[in-house]
Amino acid sequence: MTFSIPGGRLGRGRQPLFRHPSQVVVSAFAATIALGAGLLMLPVSRAGEGHASFVEALFTSTSAVCVTGLVVVDTASYWSGFGEVVILALIQVGGFGIMTTASLLGLVIARRMGLRSRLTAAAETKSLGIGDVRSVLLGVAKVSALFEVVTAVLLTGRLVIGYDEPLGRATHLGVFHAISAFNNAGFALYEDSLMRFVTDPWICLPVAAAVIVGGLGFPVVLELRRQLRPRAWSTHAKLTVGMTGLLLVLGTLFVTTSEWSNPATLGALDTRGRLLAGFFHAVMPRTAGFNSLDVGAMNEGTWLGTTVLMFIGGGSAGTAGGIKVTTFILLFFVIYAEVRGEPSVRAFDRRIDARVQRQALTVALLSVGAVVGSTLVLMQATDFALGEVLFEATSAFATVGLSTGITAEFPEAGQLMLAGLMFLGRLGPVTLVSALALRERQTLYQLPEGRPIIG
Repeated sequence: MTFSIPGGRLGRGRQPLFRHPSQVVVSAFAATIALGAGLLMLPVSRAGEGHASFVEALFTSTSAVCVTGLVVVDTASYWSGFGEVVILALIQVGGFGIMTTASLLGLVIARRMGLRSRLTAAAETKSLGIGDVRSVLLGVAKVSALFEVVTAVLLTGRLVIGYDEPLGRATHLGVFHAISAFNNAGFALYEDSLMRFVTDPWICLPVAAAVIVGGLGFPVVLELRRQLRPRAWSTHAKLTVGMTGLLLVLGTLFVTTSEWSNPATLGALDTRGRLLAGFFHAVMPRTAGFNSLDVGAMNEGTWLGTTVLMFIGGGSAGTAGGIKVTTFILLFFVIYAEVRGEPSVRAFDRRIDARVQRQALTVALLSVGAVVGSTLVLMQATDFALGEVLFEATSAFATVGLSTGITAEFPEAGQLMLAGLMFLGRLGPVTLVSALALRERQTLYQLPEGRPIIG
């Protein structure tokens, strides 16, 4: 399977530019990041005089396209209205998918899609077959628009009624935060993120709901739209929904318990406010990055627990990051089967293919290596404690956006490394799994079995 430049022809002896759909996706994301950085470096993108530096523009563009939310400058005060629009567009394109967007535009304009476009979109949306791409793309567009519009209307109404914001500004704030929430980006137009709304359920709950739905992954959302009976769900949907629900419950209990008496976080709130804030913080590692509590003032134990939640992330083929909940729960089933001495791994009423098990293990171990390796390098370049650096590196790789407040204090080399982690975390698992899937081949022979000693 090879991919060449659209409209171009391969001459004799010439190698195609793209041999794999993932190469097209990576190139498109990189090009969009470069374009966004160029736009953000324009003087018109800054609220003040001059223009953003290269590192500031590149970091912000990478964070927006990779729907992370980490920032080195305050979004609300540093960027102009034009700059905010650029960031919002990068979030929308990055969350919806570069090649998904391109394929959808081609579908709308030309009413048809070529084989190359279908294969590329299938690689990103993880649709079951090339023939499903049209319905998947249209379904993704409808679901995205629906949840973003509903969330924007709720936030706008609350800002007008509860906070006396003028309708124009309330609409701007509502639309920006709705798109940022559904795409799990975490960019906010307030200096304190959403801390001023910590006890307001009319702000926190719509944002949390948008984050959860966007973090489930488009295949699951589209399946739930067609089928509401859990028994009829696919194995992927059961694993994703079940694990997401479990992590939300356990995360809420953990955060609420860990921070209950901390006067700098939950300790200053009443019981109702503590429960709402604990739930909101448990949702954000799915991987949105908004915060209604001061993350930097949390206990180190809460940092560690949040780091674990961020590393797990959300659902596959959506706007969430991390190794994905399906990867995590599949590894649990592998361990469970091994402990019980069972010959095969089963999840619900299905046997899990050995290739899927190897893919999950590969993604998990390489992700651990990326986070640990980058943490070691960043610790050598800064004076921050291990907990802070690990939290920051995991947040970048898992495209979460939560921070203890040290992102802007990293040297430029450290900020560039974080940008690289965001890019790797957004595209690494996707390209790795698709590459592994397309490299699958059958062998007509088996080597003699070897049994190295384990443990």
